[in-house]
Amino acid sequence: MERDLKFNFSIEKENKTIYVQSEFAANLATVWKAWTTAEILDQWWAPKPYKAETKYLDFSIGGYWLYAMVSPENERHWCKANYKSITFQHSFSYADAFTDEHGIVTAEFPGSNWTVTFHDRDEQTLVDIVIVHDSSTDLEKTLEMGFKEGFTAGLKNLDIVLKNENCNL
Repeated sequence: MERDLKFNFSIEKENKTIYVQSEFAANLATVWKAWTTAEILDQWWAPKPYKAETKYLDFSIGGYWLYAMVSPENERHWCKANYKSITFQHSFSYADAFTDEHGIVTAEFPGSNWTVTFHDRDEQTLVDIVIVHDSSTDLEKTLEMGFKEGFTAGLKNLDIVLKNENCNL
């Protein structure tokens, strides 16, 4: 009998912070690879019916991930993650922003700072995500854009990818 995997999504408005905990039925090395490899990120990051398409990924301190969230009508919404710190198979942090297709930040939508931490639980991995916004207004706008629903759907996509024996993890 498979046990229920942990999932929590909470918001602390006074700290302008979103906290997400998600447990996955895969070992740490596999989950780490799913969060740090373009071909695998493209399989799960966007909530369906959207898909993610990586234009560039350099997973290193000072490197970045430039990707588009692509709608069913082929509309592209560009984002960029600038990696600030990486501790292999433990954690990484990055500044996240909406951009144009060249990675130039747009002021139209709010950015945020992410810290993603991985905890080995034998054949399961707990991922803690802390997302800090510059202002309460930015936090509210992010939530109004459907972040909770979209990110939760993306994490469910990751569950499916991790269960797929052909996902080349």
